[in-house]
Order: sequence, then structure tokens, then C-alpha cells
Amino acid sequence: MNRKQRRAAEKQENPVTQKKSPAAPEAFGTAVRLHQAGKLQEAERLYRQVLASDPGHADSLHLLGVIAAQRGRHDLSVDLIKKAIAVNGKNPAYFSNLGLALMKLERVGEAAASYGKSIRLNPADAAAHNNLGVAFRKLGRLDEAAASHRQACILNPNYADAHYNLGIVLRSLGRLDEAVACWRRTVALEPGDAEAHAKLGGARRDQDQLDEAIACFRKVLQLRPNVPENYNLLGATLQERGVTEEAIACFRKALDLKPDFPEAHYNLGNLFKEQVRLDEAVACYRTTIGLLPDFADAYNNLGNALQQLGLGAEAIACYRQAIILKPNYGEAHNNLGNALQERGLFDEAVASYRRAIDLRPDYVEAHSNLGWSLQQMGRWTDAIASYRTALRIEPDVPSAALGHLAHQLRHICEWEEIPRIEDRVMANVRNDIGETQPFTVLSMPSNLADHLRCAKHFAEKFQVPATDRIAHLPGRKNRKIKIGYMSSDFHAHATSFLIAELIERHDRDRFEIWGYSHGIDDDSEIRHRIMSGFDHFIDLRPMSHKDAARRIKSDEIDILIDLNGYAQKPRTMILAFHPAPIQVNYLGYPGTMGVDFIDYIIADPICIPPAHEPFYSEKVVRLPDSYQPNDTLRRISPDTPSRTECGLPEHGFVFCCFNNSYKITPELFGIWMRLLRAVPGSVLWILAYNAETRANLLKEAEARGVPASRLIFAPFLPLPDHLARHRLADLFLDTLPYNAHTTASDALWAGLPVLTCIGEAFAGRVAASLLNAVGARELICSTLAEYESKALALATDPKELSKLRDKIRRNKDTAPLFDIERFTRNMESAYLRMWDIHCAGQNPRPFDVG
Repeated sequence: MNRKQRRAAEKQENPVTQKKSPAAPEAFGTAVRLHQAGKLQEAERLYRQVLASDPGHADSLHLLGVIAAQRGRHDLSVDLIKKAIAVNGKNPAYFSNLGLALMKLERVGEAAASYGKSIRLNPADAAAHNNLGVAFRKLGRLDEAAASHRQACILNPNYADAHYNLGIVLRSLGRLDEAVACWRRTVALEPGDAEAHAKLGGARRDQDQLDEAIACFRKVLQLRPNVPENYNLLGATLQERGVTEEAIACFRKALDLKPDFPEAHYNLGNLFKEQVRLDEAVACYRTTIGLLPDFADAYNNLGNALQQLGLGAEAIACYRQAIILKPNYGEAHNNLGNALQERGLFDEAVASYRRAIDLRPDYVEAHSNLGWSLQQMGRWTDAIASYRTALRIEPDVPSAALGHLAHQLRHICEWEEIPRIEDRVMANVRNDIGETQPFTVLSMPSNLADHLRCAKHFAEKFQVPATDRIAHLPGRKNRKIKIGYMSSDFHAHATSFLIAELIERHDRDRFEIWGYSHGIDDDSEIRHRIMSGFDHFIDLRPMSHKDAARRIKSDEIDILIDLNGYAQKPRTMILAFHPAPIQVNYLGYPGTMGVDFIDYIIADPICIPPAHEPFYSEKVVRLPDSYQPNDTLRRISPDTPSRTECGLPEHGFVFCCFNNSYKITPELFGIWMRLLRAVPGSVLWILAYNAETRANLLKEAEARGVPASRLIFAPFLPLPDHLARHRLADLFLDTLPYNAHTTASDALWAGLPVLTCIGEAFAGRVAASLLNAVGARELICSTLAEYESKALALATDPKELSKLRDKIRRNKDTAPLFDIERFTRNMESAYLRMWDIHCAGQNPRPFDVG
């Protein structure tokens, strides 16, 4: 009602037009003229002079009340106008202006009654109808408010304020199209009405008509050029439109006009976060919080930026503060779960996700994230339930939960739904929609083109501003080269068991070897061995991604080897800053990363033959034997358990597979069951993953005519004892499309023959690489039919199997697979060649070693 001073004439009776009582003395007319001229003090004096001679002069009482209102003394205004009404209750203007004063006093119900009386006395008073509509709106009586404003517009079609107010009410009623029409009418009648342009712009923004909204907000700035809020509003809309540089300029202009404007700092922070200008985003959020310490959203978004920077501990503190300020903040509980999960605090993460879900039962992201944490805890069935819930809430959304669900169903060998789910996953991959974790695709029916496409799409999140990418000059030859190995797995993990002796054997005359750890310290024997094997060992966990990259750069690392790829707990963002002039994908992930900041992938002629190179974003470097290092100090316990102790029959052929359960496919399991039926007394010895997996495999065996007693489940044991029990098995049966990797070299190290079928992709060719390097190519099959036939032949020909076992045991001391000295020299040759190419100022290129 007091939207602008110029609206006063529409809402309050003008003293000049007030009709004089025939009985009023001449002084009254002079008072009205002075009132009209804005000389309130002289007008008041004359009104009081009139009242001194005529205490019941209603017009003077009324206009004294108007002056009191103009001076902000609304209580006095109400008293004076009520006295005027007591004298003359038939003047609609008295009731109208009484309503205005009562509205100022927030006595809205009384004001509405006064406007109603005014309208009854003068039904054609458009201003009274408009003001009654404002009162109804404040009372929450929106339908009546809309009717009053409409009546004002009918009485006066050119009444801009009534159209404006009607738009406000209609928007509150959710009738946005009608509200837009009202505001269009308002600005047509009054092109200089900045507030109407702002309302129209806001509505069009909500309707996703951003170009028109931007035009409206530009008009607002023309009319009110020095209002910081208007620059902030235009900046926010430009940000939605993707006009980022102009949006930044708007926010900066708002802050020039009002440096302590928290909303502008916050919006600028959000924009910087979108642009992955995370340091600037953090600074903006911190400033916002300094100005508005109770702003929970700012703490939440600051936490998101810190988490993206790799500063998980600080992010956790921010999320906790956001929750203190707003306990029912579901998004902050979910984000806290993400940060806790990232640090391996899965129990706490699960509690946070459950709280988020309690607050928002349809919170898809929280259900999916809960599934991931439960998955990491080995609670596969619970994880599956969470993924199913996420997908049930949004069945048509291409989310990461779909791929995770398929992978977890593979873990528990619940195969019935997998083909249908994986068809959807691969459709998403081939259409570049959703987010599918590349690792999950490796065990699905897929091809090399799928793997590259999935990796490239997944890698879109690993972006840093060009200005933050570290530049490198060509290196100098004939000096010691600094090699950095970066991993989350420098603890009791397969990667460390494989690579420990390589680290120890590097030629220190030519190389300086650095370890960069971003995983847990489990205080294990292998952890201590790995740490002592490096010349320098740096823990990157406390550092942001950017600070970690700067540390690697300051250490002057020449070649940085990423041992994670897209396997668990990578810190790919560190590599995105390009801290080393040469960056390599190796060992931890059997596939391409699909990024431009990894120069090479180390493989061998079997894992990546030349024809496969187009499906790798990296340049392929082939070692001459196998790409996999092996630790010849790996200890096998001298104490071999008895068959009885392991639950195996005293006699009978023992097929075994100690691969992860997700690698077992229905087709392969069918082959294994046919082998059991064909070889009397034989058993299949596999790891005892969990109760659900065991139950499902037993059910599948019986469905294929094999008694449950023919499946023997092995408990998990320390590595020396696990290797020792391999002596009890006769033949290791490999999996496809994802082979045994470390598991295969463990078996061969223990002298157990491994039968494999070579696949198309890297993950399905590793066992063939290992067998080739140990001199047992006859155990490599090209089809599953050949695989089944050869397994049966070996199981029924003890003499041939014994020859193979003896061959592997003999070759263990001479074959390239376990010749770590030869392997180290080949790896070093690869590093030297990479360095020579770089020093020559040339781009990375594929090459073979030896």
C-alpha cells in the first residue's frame, strides 16, 4: 500500500479535493490550500483554529488525522479520524483513510472493516477496493483479496496499482500465468514502475523464460541504477542462463555498491563453484558467513566446495554447523554422509544418510549414497535394498544407482534381474546420460568402445580452470629422474602386495622414488615395508587436491604414476591439475580413464594389442612380458592344511576359483556345474563371501543338478595361509569378462595351474598375460567352449595336469612373470623412453619396450 510515494494519492484522500462543509469558516479553505502545498504545520494550526470555534467540524478532524498519518503518528490519526466519523459517518473518505492508518498499525482486521464501510458508502471507489484487497491479502484471505483487486480494475481499467496487487495475489494462489498478465498490464500503464518490472522478471524466471526475465531486470536497473539488490537479481538470472562473466560482473557491481551484501557474496560463491573456481568460492562463502553467521546454506555450500577441494575434515565441520543451525536440513545430512564416507567412516555416514531419509523419505540421492556406504561395508543385501528404493522413487532417471545395483546383484550372485538392469545401464552409457561408474561396466557385457565412452562421460567432472593447470617446460636429460607413485592402497591391499619389490629394486643411481599416499594407514607389515621402500613417503590426506598437486610439483616429480585409476578411492582431481610433466595410468584399473591429463597407460602386448589402441585416451606403452609386477618375497606358509581341515573330500578332483563373486557369471557357473557332473567326486572350492552369496550359489547349483555338497566355501585367511592352501587344489578356473588378476598370480606363485578364456577388454586378458609370462600358454583358451573342453580334459588326465603343475613350478624361478629384476629394468626402460620424448619437446606417443 505504501509501495511508492506517488501511490499516496491513490490510497489517501487528497486534502485539496476535500469538499468544504458549508458551515466551515474561511480559515478552513486556507488550511486546505496550505495542506495541498505541503505546509503541514501551518495547515494544522488553521485546522485547530477551526475546531476551536467549531469542535464538531468533521472535515478538520479528518484532515488533522491525515496530517498525523503523514507524520507517521498513526495512533493519533486513528483517534482523529474516528472523531470525524462520529460526527459524520456518511463520508466514505473518512473510512478509507482510517483504514490506511489502521493498516500502518498492523490492525489489519479493523482496516478491512473500515474499507468495507467506505465501499458500502461509495461502491465505485476503486482505491478503496484495492486497499481492501491489500488488507485481505495480509489476513490470508487470498480469494477475497483477488476479488477486491479485480473490482478495482473493473472500476478503473487503468489503475496500475490494482493490477500490480492483483498479480501478487494471483502468484500466491499459484496462478502464475494470470499474475504475469497483470504485471504486463502494470508496466504497460506505468513503464517507469521498477517494482512491477521486477515482479514480471521474477515470474518469467520462475517460468524458465530467462531471456525475458533478464530484459525485465535490465529495465529495473535502468530505472534504479544504484540499487545493489537489482544487480544481484540480474546476476542470479544471468547465472541460470549461463552468461557467467556478465553474472560475475553484476555480483561484483552489487558488492561495489554494498560491500556487506551477504546474498551477493553467496551467489558469487555459487557461481565460482559451478565454474570449479573453488578457492574463490570458498572465500565468498566465508565472507557470507562472516556477515550472516546463522546462514545454514552458506555453511552447506562451503562444505561442498571444501569437499570438492579434497578438504574432507573441514567440510565435515561445515556440514555439522549447518545442521546445528538447521537440524532438519536434509541436504546437509546427506552431504555430511558423503564427506564421512570419503574418509572411510562408514558407520557415521550411514547414520547421516538415514537422518536425511527420515527428513525426506523420497530423497533419491541419499538412498543411493546409503547404498554405496553399505556396499563398502560388505552389507551387500542392505545396499541392494537402498539402490532399489532410489530406483523405485525415480524409475526413469538414469542414475548411478542403476550400475551399482547391477554390481551388487553380481556380488551376491542373484542373477535373474541382471540382464534387464545391465541393458539399461549400457543404454545410458551409449547415450552419454546419467553417471555410470566405469569400474562397474568392466564386469558387464560390454566392449572397448563402451569402456572408453563411459570413462569420458564420467571424467567430465574432473575439470579445473585452465589457469590452475600446472605448466611444465621440457625436461633435462642425463640426470636422475624423479618417479612418483600415488595410491590410496599403500596398506594391506593387492596393489601393495604386487608392487612392493618393484619399489625396492628401482635403480637409485638413475631414479629417485617418491610415494604419495592418500589412503588409510593400517599399521600393517606391508604398509611399513612400502613406506621404507620409497626414498620419500608423503601423506596427501590432509591436503586439498590443489595443494597436493602443488606439493608434487614442488617435489619436482618428473613421472607420476597413478595406481588407482577408477578403482576404489581415487583422487583423480589431483592429476587434473597436471602436477607432473608425465602422468601414467597403471596397475590399479584395467581400462582407460578417458581424460587428457593422463599421458600413458602401461600394458603388454596381450592386455592391449595394437588394434585396441584407438579405445584408449592414453598412449599405450607395452612391456615385453606382462604388465604386472610380482613380489618374489611373497611368503607362502610352510604349513599346508589337510583337505579335511579345509572341508574338502580326501579324494576327488578340486576345481577352485578364489575370484571375487561379482566376476562369476551364470554362463560360467553353468560350465562349472557341467564339469562337476562330468567328473565324479569333484568339488568346486570358492571363497565364502557372505551368507546371501553362498545361498544363491547353492540354489543355482541345485537348479543345475549339482548337490549343494559339491560346493565348498573357503574362509578368508591371511595371505601366507591362503597361498599355502592352494596346494590342495588341482585346477584354478578363471572368470570372464573380468579375469583373475592378483588372484591369478597368487595361484601361479603357489604352483596351481590357472585355466583362462581370453576376453576382448583389458580386464578379460590379464590372466592370459600372466600365463604367457609364466610359459603356460596352453592354459589360454579363445572360447568358452574350448575352456570347458580343456578343463574336462585336464580333470580326467592326471598325468597331463601333473606336467603342467611341474612346468609352472619350474618356471617360477626362470619365467619373466616372477623375474622382478627383469621386470624392473623393463619398467625403468619405459620411464626413460617417456622422459626422452618429453625432453625432446615431443608429444607422448605409443611405444613398445624391448
